[in-house]
Amino acid sequence: MRAVVMEEFGGPEVLRVRQVGDPVPGAGQVLVEVEYASITFVETQVRSGEGPFGRPALPRTPGNGVGGRIVAVGAGVDPALVGAVVVTTTGGEGGYAERALARAEDAVPVPEGLELKDAVALLADGRTALLLHRQAEVRPSEHVLVEAAGGGVGSLLVQLAAAAGARVIGSARGAGKADLVTSLGAARYVDYSRPGWLEEVVEATGGAGLDLVFDGVGGRIGAEAVGALREGGRVSVYGMASGAAAELDEDELRARSVAVIGLTAPPSPAETRALIADALDLAAKGELRPVIGQVLPLEEAAAAHRAIESRATIGKTLLRVRG
Repeated sequence: MRAVVMEEFGGPEVLRVRQVGDPVPGAGQVLVEVEYASITFVETQVRSGEGPFGRPALPRTPGNGVGGRIVAVGAGVDPALVGAVVVTTTGGEGGYAERALARAEDAVPVPEGLELKDAVALLADGRTALLLHRQAEVRPSEHVLVEAAGGGVGSLLVQLAAAAGARVIGSARGAGKADLVTSLGAARYVDYSRPGWLEEVVEATGGAGLDLVFDGVGGRIGAEAVGALREGGRVSVYGMASGAAAELDEDELRARSVAVIGLTAPPSPAETRALIADALDLAAKGELRPVIGQVLPLEEAAAAHRAIESRATIGKTLLRVRG
């Protein structure tokens, strides 16, 4: 089968398509014939070998999320699963390939009426956005800032917060994402690469300050956004697309009664599966729309990583493995 194999750490060019043997499902596993594979920003950091996630053993095939049809099962797995169309995590690697192994308990059926590519786009980002949204307890009429609002998780957070009745301010880098973000339900778009962006945010709240910040960028942007919170506000810290976490002054946060949320332990496998299923159901009902900015063939995995790192992408980036 074809698979992207990474034999060294470095730039996107280390991602090369090779012919490798088909994986064989072991006990408790399923073999998925992959149609789409998800790409995450974290995977670009792992590939570089310079991110905060360490250096896994090489060679390896990246990819932690896939969608396709189950074609074989291992011992102890119900054979009736063969033929089911599912999305699933792979345990951290093996997704950029024509066939991938996954634990049977991680496979989530794709609801009728939902396109497979949309389901794959929601596999990681949908569960993350739903978990963050629920932890933050978004309330009607609150002023909510969503950073990286044109990205996979951010675009979903905009929709969820708007559906909850919040007044959403979407922020991202560049003016080109404004139409997308406002079409998702944001009342205002702010380009945080522009000087004075924070003043625009506070102005959008009528000078009252933010009730909630979803910080998926970290670094300077995240720290500045927290400064725009009103007394008693909340910040959900969940990402560091800038390459570093926001440096927050704990004494200042306490003095302003700002609550930091979204740092709880990861959900259990059962909770994770339930979050994914909920996200897929919302999408199947038309209540949540994943933004898929680009779908590239497996052979262009390096180009996909390059685009994500350059911040040139909008929404989710997928690899089309078959078809």
